[in-house]
Amino acid sequence: MDIVENYWRLVGLGEGGWGALLLTATAVTVGLSVCGFVVGGIIGSLVAAMQLSRSLLMQWLADCYTTILRGVPDLLVVYLFYFGGSAFLGYAGAFFGYHGFIGMPAFLTGTLALGVVSGAYQAEVLRGAYKSVALGELEAASAVGMRPWPKFRRIVAPLVLRYAIPGLGNTWQLVLKESALISITGLVELLRQSQIAAGSTRRPFDFYLAAIVLYLVITWVSTALFRHLETRTKRGTRRAF
Repeated sequence: MDIVENYWRLVGLGEGGWGALLLTATAVTVGLSVCGFVVGGIIGSLVAAMQLSRSLLMQWLADCYTTILRGVPDLLVVYLFYFGGSAFLGYAGAFFGYHGFIGMPAFLTGTLALGVVSGAYQAEVLRGAYKSVALGELEAASAVGMRPWPKFRRIVAPLVLRYAIPGLGNTWQLVLKESALISITGLVELLRQSQIAAGSTRRPFDFYLAAIVLYLVITWVSTALFRHLETRTKRGTRRAF
């Protein structure tokens, strides 16, 4: 019992505990993942539209993007954004007379890196979801004279979302796990805060165990949310038994 009490005292919210800092870092992880996922959704939608366009050039550019971003290590993308962004800010500062080092903001670096990487995966998910929509449903909308924007908003988007949610849920889990890579830029997210606490107390197992539990809680909540969305989008549809 003393071991358990000492553990909860260490990771709890009481005096001398690291609980508040761990929860704050968890909020940073969730916020970073959400921002990266949203940016990836915007990029993925545009890339998917390029893949589905009639322009061979657009298709080729989109295929190059998805192939490259899915083929290189995600950590390398983080490095490119951090050091490349810092170099760009340094050149911009030198133009205005400042010659010191200007570091790329860690949260912005993480958002862009996660967004660009997840955008490649979301593009493939959205493209596959669009291909799964029955052609007759799209032709029926055109046959009644529905204009392109109302057709997209009322017919195409809901149907694509219905087929895309399971794949987007998997992509979200990928973004959540990759958010730990942003700790190399100095951002104090959940993994980084666990490392700081482990180094300060010399009890790494305790804090890494707490990090595992917090990651699993986020995963469980987000999985339940995506399942709810999937069920909601399938209301009114018949299922084969």
